Amino acid sequence: MRVLVVEDDVAIARFLERGLAAHGHRAAVDESIDLVLLDIMLPQLDGHRVLERIRLRRSELPILMLTARDDLRNKVNALDAGADDYLTKPFDLEELLARIRALTRRADQPRASRIEAGDLKVDLHSRRVWRGDKTVDLSSREFALLEYFMSHPGQVLSRQQILSAIWDFAFDPGSNVVDVYVSYLRNKIDRPGEPSLIETARGAGYRFEPSTSVHT
Repeated sequence: MRVLVVEDDVAIARFLERGLAAHGHRAAVDESIDLVLLDIMLPQLDGHRVLERIRLRRSELPILMLTARDDLRNKVNALDAGADDYLTKPFDLEELLARIRALTRRADQPRASRIEAGDLKVDLHSRRVWRGDKTVDLSSREFALLEYFMSHPGQVLSRQQILSAIWDFAFDPGSNVVDVYVSYLRNKIDRPGEPSLIETARGAGYRFEPSTSVHT
């Protein structure tokens, strides 16, 4: 697999290159790449800006952010900007390789082009969402959360399941990030005066309850 490493620390860059090469991966310098390892703290252009530029050209490309910052806000900002996963320095090579395998497995899975639940429609290729004839603007993480709910209609999903599926790493068990993003999503897809499409299963998690759910 061809991996683009964007890292300003020479020692870390060499460590990554040697470690990846030892496991059959190779560094890439052009657009023929399969995955990006992107440091947030770059000397000239901020990693979030680099991420935005990559997403404009390659929306489907798996991107794993690397940073010394481990606070929740930086994690959420990176994921909202379009990162697929987040790894805090210092990290173990085996963990990095495991995350790369998880990201590439997910990228290789065939997906339906559209999910529909009643009048809620999601185009997975263009990443656009509609409720009736109204377009719904979602962040990258909100979109991933909605797709996950709509792919499991009627199923109670625990907060830990949602964290593992959408964020790909373990938050502090006391974190309320899932609840926060469910609230964001409800505010955007629900209609005033109508029951929420995302029900709270008290003490268990959340359940997406549409009237119909169809993949096309």
